[in-house]
This record gives sequence, C-alpha cells and structure tokens, in this order.
Amino acid sequence: MKNSILIFDSGVGGLSILREVRERFPHTHLHYLMDTEWFPYGTREDEALSQRIVSLCDSAVIQLEPSLLILACNTASTLALQPLRDILNIPVVGVVPAIKVAAEQCHKNEEGDLQPQIGLLATPATVRRPYTEQLIRDFAPHCTVNCLGSSRLVELSEEFISGRNVIPALQQELSGWLAAHPQMQHVVLGCTHFPLLTPLLSELWPQIHWIDSGKAVAQQAQRIFSGNPAEGDSTTSLWWTGTQRPDGAAEYLRRLGPIHTSNPLIPA
Repeated sequence: MKNSILIFDSGVGGLSILREVRERFPHTHLHYLMDTEWFPYGTREDEALSQRIVSLCDSAVIQLEPSLLILACNTASTLALQPLRDILNIPVVGVVPAIKVAAEQCHKNEEGDLQPQIGLLATPATVRRPYTEQLIRDFAPHCTVNCLGSSRLVELSEEFISGRNVIPALQQELSGWLAAHPQMQHVVLGCTHFPLLTPLLSELWPQIHWIDSGKAVAQQAQRIFSGNPAEGDSTTSLWWTGTQRPDGAAEYLRRLGPIHTSNPLIPA
C-alpha cells in the first residue's frame, strides 16, 4: 500500500515507536509487524537473527509495498539496518539507545560535576554489544554510564500491555539497581519495549528522567518519508508470525485508532 509505513519489532516494544509516528502521521496507514514466532530476540544468535530479520522484512515490503520501513527494535537495528538498506528500494530508519540525548541533558543539568551519572536499561544482548560501548565512548565520555541488562523488563512490558499488574515485579527488578546509584537522574530506556512502562516508572521513581528514542525516530521518519502523508487513512494493520494472536497489541492499537487484525500472516 503506497503512502504507508511499516513498523517492525519482535513483540509489542515497537508500539512505543508507533505511538510517536502516529502523532506525526495522523492520516497515514501504518502496518505493525510482530515476529512473535521468534520472540524474544534476546535468546537468539546474532547471525541467525540477522538473516531472519532481513528475510522477514524483505518479504513484508514486497507484500505490503510501504513507502518507509522503521526497525522499531534496537536488536534489529544493530544487526539488520545496513543489510536492509542495501537490498530495499525504500528508506529504512533504525533505533539506537538515546545515550547522546541523556549525556547532553546530564551535562546541562549537572554542570560542575566532574563525573555525572546516567543509566542505561536495555536487554543483556544490547548492553554487551560493541555498538553500545561505542555509543557511550562517542557521546558520553564525560559520564559514568551504569548499565543494567534485563530480559525481565521485556516480559513485564508484554504483560503490562495485556493488562496485568506488574508493579511488584517492576520494583523487584529495578529498586536495587536504582538504590545503588542514588546520583543517577537520567536513565535511557534502551529497548523499545521499555517506554511502554514509562507511566509506571514515572509513578514509582518520579525523581528519574526516563529517556527513549521514540520522538527522534518519528522525526527522522517525517524528514525522509517519500509518500504524501495527507493521502491515506488513519488505520493500522496488525501483522504477526506464528500461530498465537497478539491480543494485547491489538487492544493497545485500538486505543490509538481504528485497526485491522484479521490479516494473513507474513511468511517467514
């Protein structure tokens, strides 16, 4: 579908990006593709993941004919952004942890502190990757960056979207880490799942400034979108792999506007 945007993630995390994109493209059809068959990505080998993501997104672009692809997943962006740009004839936007933004804000707000502190919450794989280490060296050399790799937060994001009470588990996962770094006022949400928890994070720890990449990704999409954002509709199509229907994602999308959910599955 021309004048449409395809947003890809392994699970519901990319919904935080879709929310920002919808604000800037109110009359553009959005496709949201979830690779639920391979979720979670954090347990997979990088080479197999890269091949999977490239194949799946290439197939989806052929089938759906979007004007723009957004990899709304840090893992997918790290492993498959350049390979997809090499083979696709449409623009591809990726996601990176907002370390630069946090470091700039930390510098402004804590001027005079020789070693201000910021936090990075991400999946264990993202925390370990050399790409993340390079981002820290490039954009936060004046900061102490305290990293926490958590697969549990990915699960809690999925559960929260499904309507479950995750506050006790969230406190158990983060309280010790935050208490160990009391000077930390800025925390980067380095997985697109995590901004879905922002309402709870802000309620539980209001002293922390929680930072994500959603607005920056949506702004970049707006800059390079080749279609006409005024010629389309405000609906969203939900696609997924595997056999389990993503009811939590469907319910979340309904809060943002009309959706189509009875679609054939994208072939893997």
